[in-house]
Amino acid sequence: MNLLFIGDIFASPGRRIVADHLEDIVATNSIDLVVANGENAAGGFGITPAIAEDLFALGIDVITTGNHVWDKREVYDYLGRQPRLIRPANYPKAPGGGVVTICSRSGIPCAVINLQGRTYMPPTDCPFRTADDILNRLDPAVKVRFVDFHAEVTSEKIAMGWYLDGRVSAVVGTHTHVPTADTRILPGGTAYQTDCGMTGPYRSVIGVETDLIIQRFLTSLPVRMESARAGAELHAVIIDVDEATGHARAVRRHAIDGD
Repeated sequence: MNLLFIGDIFASPGRRIVADHLEDIVATNSIDLVVANGENAAGGFGITPAIAEDLFALGIDVITTGNHVWDKREVYDYLGRQPRLIRPANYPKAPGGGVVTICSRSGIPCAVINLQGRTYMPPTDCPFRTADDILNRLDPAVKVRFVDFHAEVTSEKIAMGWYLDGRVSAVVGTHTHVPTADTRILPGGTAYQTDCGMTGPYRSVIGVETDLIIQRFLTSLPVRMESARAGAELHAVIIDVDEATGHARAVRRHAIDGD
């Protein structure tokens, strides 16, 4: 089966390029399951129930998030009502859940797990021990297991890839909004990429208007962050998973320049 993961959807440029291209990507690549990180979908900061429903309507099956999921208060209750919008599982007491099992278009049960790093990030429970707990409780019949590891530091992400190698189908990082070129399959059969990259405006500083961020660096004064509008790109990873073993057979980056 083929699993498509779309990196951090950032504001309206990210949502628009997904709307323009997702149907074609699914058809052309025989995609069975679509997962996307949507924590920046609402103006670059958080996600709302309405935007989540719009993304589901486009054909996204599961939306993962990260530390910015809490930016919009209206999503708190929605997390408890919509199991396909998940937040990092290692938040100790928070609305919603951090893992969901869903059937692919071909009827294969798939687990999608959301974890968050701890280095230079808000304090949370240990993501490594949380991963162990989730996998220990997961139905062994669910072989296809995808992990979005939302973390800042490259070394923490790489460590998670090795830690879960052979136990999950894929570990793909999010959060930094910069795609990495280390896409590979680890020896145990787990597909890995340190960061999928942002789906949004690349004529920016990780999604925000360049002039604002440059001014912040020059003055050290706070600025009001505003989403950039130009240079939309879609960055994703496509993983071919053996549904009988849960091991990845192939993995590749998929990018679209929308401008």
